[in-house]
Amino acid sequence: MKSARLAVLAIALAAGGGAAYFAGGSSEAPAPAPAPVADKPVATVEVLVAAHDIELGGSVRAEDIRWQAWPAEAANAAYLQRSSSPEAIERTAGSIARSPFVAGEPIRPEKLIKGAGSGYMAAILPAGMRAMSIEISPETSAGGFILPNDRIDVLLTRKQTGRSGRDESSTQTLSENVRVLAIDQTVEDKDGQKVVVGKTATLELTPQQAEMISLSRQQGVISLALRALVDSSPTAVDPNAAPTDRRGSSVTIVRYGVTSQGGQ
Repeated sequence: MKSARLAVLAIALAAGGGAAYFAGGSSEAPAPAPAPVADKPVATVEVLVAAHDIELGGSVRAEDIRWQAWPAEAANAAYLQRSSSPEAIERTAGSIARSPFVAGEPIRPEKLIKGAGSGYMAAILPAGMRAMSIEISPETSAGGFILPNDRIDVLLTRKQTGRSGRDESSTQTLSENVRVLAIDQTVEDKDGQKVVVGKTATLELTPQQAEMISLSRQQGVISLALRALVDSSPTAVDPNAAPTDRRGSSVTIVRYGVTSQGGQ
């Protein structure tokens, strides 16, 4: 009996030792965690941007613009970069904004112009165009809803004596798709309330249109018809326009002693 117990004890010891051996032999140090991969630095360039909002027609001062880091991949060739134009701030100061800028927007030279002491209207006017102001009222300007940068048609309404001897009224379109540069707005009292009423509208016209409208102001009443937004692109054409001439008789213009007939 004693020998049997000894045999069982020996077997148990042998099994425990084997288990301990295998357990100790199989325990290995854990593999080290992979080292974090460092992010690749983003290449940047310094771009000239607006330090704060710049309004249309505003004079750009040196403190209105600054250099700002910009991703090189997103840098447009039209942007002013410090590497190629280190004196851009000094050269840009004194320019006039032909379009508004928001804070942080890159400065593009085509949106600026050197006024050389002129007012902002002369600076923002496109080459070959003229700015001309005409008197308006809510009745002749779509109820006062016409705003700067809207596009309008210029109409002339006049009375004339017909063949029958009776007064007849007619309306003709002088110019289509004209851009409104500005509305002169003043504050007036009306029924005890303050309202904003436009007195004059400044239009962007070709020299021929300016001559024609100036003469037409002496012949009748000038009205402005507001165009829909979808018909307000610079090259928009009225899809409902009749193929025939719907403007009535032409306007006679005398230029340098030479008489000509004015069209649109």
